[in-house]
Amino acid sequence: MRFSTAAVLGLLVPGLSAMSVIPIQLELPVDFKPPQVFKNTNLVRNTNLEKGYVRETVNVVVENVDKQPQTDYYIPFPAEVFERVGGFEARDKNAVDKGRLAVDTTEVDSLSGKQYYVVHFPEPLAPKSQITLGISYSLLSSLNPRPATIQQSDKQYLSYSFSAYVPSVYKTETQKTKIKFPGINVPEIAQTSGLKSGSDPERKGSTWTYGPYNTAKVAPGTEYPLTVRYEFTNPVITASLLERDLEVSHWGGNLATEERYWLRNNGSQLAKQFNRVEWTFSAYQQLPSSALRELAYPLRPGSVDPYFIDDIGNVSTSRYRPGTSKKPANLELRPRYPVFGGWNYSFRVGWNNNLASFLRVAQAPNSYVLKVPFLEGPKVPEGIQYERVFVRVILPEGAHNVNFQIVEGSTTNGLPDRKQIFYTITGFKTYLDTLGRTTLNLDVDSLTDEARDSELVITYEYSTWDALRKPITIFAGVLSAFFAAWAIGKIDVSIKQR
Repeated sequence: MRFSTAAVLGLLVPGLSAMSVIPIQLELPVDFKPPQVFKNTNLVRNTNLEKGYVRETVNVVVENVDKQPQTDYYIPFPAEVFERVGGFEARDKNAVDKGRLAVDTTEVDSLSGKQYYVVHFPEPLAPKSQITLGISYSLLSSLNPRPATIQQSDKQYLSYSFSAYVPSVYKTETQKTKIKFPGINVPEIAQTSGLKSGSDPERKGSTWTYGPYNTAKVAPGTEYPLTVRYEFTNPVITASLLERDLEVSHWGGNLATEERYWLRNNGSQLAKQFNRVEWTFSAYQQLPSSALRELAYPLRPGSVDPYFIDDIGNVSTSRYRPGTSKKPANLELRPRYPVFGGWNYSFRVGWNNNLASFLRVAQAPNSYVLKVPFLEGPKVPEGIQYERVFVRVILPEGAHNVNFQIVEGSTTNGLPDRKQIFYTITGFKTYLDTLGRTTLNLDVDSLTDEARDSELVITYEYSTWDALRKPITIFAGVLSAFFAAWAIGKIDVSIKQR
């Protein structure tokens, strides 16, 4: 079963009538088992733990062992982990320039408790033929601070649990796992027993390698649980919600951007109360800390008029370094207080740009193409994970026939497959609007700061009448008011003698 046509992102939407498209999950039979039509000839998993979330890349050589051509490759995740998978994508390693492969998701398998990503090959894979897949995704909220509480100036350690055998529904002949740590301080590294000759894992710098293992006789789905613990004295920044507004003004030639963040630090909590004197001393010495001190916020060239506001009001502990038409600007945000593990901080930040840098006139009459970043946000070494991102693009009043797509490159852009994005097109009324402004709403779960490089392209129609509707309406309203005042003034309300 495939997604319905109405669920395909980029659907042409005539007029301003509100509509919504909800991602569809494939239904599974009660006794579903993935067809054993493939085998993994060789599999290499690369796990990156350098940031506050897990980033995995799996390169696997897949061979069709069935007698018929096959197109659908199943990738399993436990249901509780599936909800935290972000930016999943698959590509043909031998045809990277063709972009990512089509991917569907399934409902929870009631028997196994797993959910699947279904990768669709561009062409049926013939019997005994092979394809090399590059699969990448992020795992949010998969790192646990250990110990859970620390002193204010202590080092912070995180633990990560995984399986030495990569979960797969197909038989895997050989496989190995490489884990990249943020440093060499790894006090606890799980050792395997009997999986291979010699020591396992083996270390090279800050990378540890498990395997290679000969798993041709190991049943698909077999797990070998392992846990590692490593130093990560940085904040584990999580945005439970990001609301991002981009407002397009043709009359003002301006693109106004505002982002509202609800942040928390998922690191180790303080064992005692916060000590301001100790914090000032450590900050003066620039010692590593698990608290969030500041956020570096790069802005596109030409950005002006930035502001930084939290629940109390304007935050003066920020620094803005303006750029030029070609050089990016930089906004350094320093929260009103250090955000330690378990603490929250909410704020909003905004700025303006010249619309001409993002908008161009299309060849079709009265048509425009708007190209804007899907996600911007802070850029910090420890990374940021977003549990939910809501992007709202407010187009001019009267804009219609809205169409959009996500720009994809030869490498990952940190976004999920387009079919997994919930979107609506609605109206948004502001001052002196008549119909309301056409608004494109995009709702995505489980993103990381890797999506900062993604682009959103929107096409829409906007005629001269649409542009003149508001001034004509205002003029007509003012003229009606003057006419009404004149008419009322002509009424004789004097008291006459009978």
